[in-house]
Amino acid sequence: MEIARELQEISIDLSRGCCVTIGNFDGVHNGHRKLIRRTMEKAAKLGLPSVVVTFCPHPLKVLAGAHAAPLITDYEKKLDLFEALGVDLVLMLEFTKALAGMEPEQFVREVLVEGLHMKELVVGYDYSFGKGRKGNFELLSELGARFGYATERLDPVIIDGAIVSSTRIRDMIKAGRVWYVRPLMDRFYVVRGTVVHGMDRGGKLLGFPTANMRVRDELHPMPGVYATWAEVDGKVYKAVTNIGTNPTFGNDEISVETFIMDFDQDIYGWELRLNFVTRLRDEKKFGSLDELVAQITKDISLARQILETPEAQL
Repeated sequence: MEIARELQEISIDLSRGCCVTIGNFDGVHNGHRKLIRRTMEKAAKLGLPSVVVTFCPHPLKVLAGAHAAPLITDYEKKLDLFEALGVDLVLMLEFTKALAGMEPEQFVREVLVEGLHMKELVVGYDYSFGKGRKGNFELLSELGARFGYATERLDPVIIDGAIVSSTRIRDMIKAGRVWYVRPLMDRFYVVRGTVVHGMDRGGKLLGFPTANMRVRDELHPMPGVYATWAEVDGKVYKAVTNIGTNPTFGNDEISVETFIMDFDQDIYGWELRLNFVTRLRDEKKFGSLDELVAQITKDISLARQILETPEAQL
């Protein structure tokens, strides 16, 4: 997969044209995947490259600033997911206020038609862009008749009676409903980070050494205890993850700590990926260390049972 930040960087041959889908694709969920797969299907039929046009930073980061919602997938993760789908080219344009103020016709002409030589465009049911968000399906179709490309609009993906959307997924993750996110994304929600030194209470005081993670992702599930799959150095292990403040010890800062089952290795400084399978319980304050140890033992036993079921496999 080729990645370009500007039209001038593209080396793939677009002289015969290409098939394009365009959007922010935060989460690369099943609605997004439907768009991308339809674009790839059209491209294969015509013998043309498939192209995803997206933006960095996310438009809301520019337009809403600090009020923008946290990203479900950062740009690195998003590109990995595009590549896994088999896209030929990703054009990740820098989003600026100037770009937001561009008339839709100018963007279509300069970027999609003159820049990419687009022959087919696939958009979502509610897609709009450009100044005043005037670049909707109707205008894209009108411009297609003028510039010589075809436009197709896909219906939304409905799961459990509701439209699959980034907002729905984000709200579910923030509410800790990670088990119900998987059908919407075709994968468990992943949080990534680096293992760092923490208070080391898990190993010294409790007998359950934990990996304390400095999280890179903007979005993480609400505080609580979760059954997770931990990915370390390309291998996958059953795990229990606590997100919260460890109230038994009177902490204030949010931490992400993971007990990796059947694992005994020094991984400080290593990359850790946590696949959140399901929420086990709320975080709570215990009256003694013995009570806490007894609950952790129950958490590990329950998580192991869940992770061994067919429904919980990666």
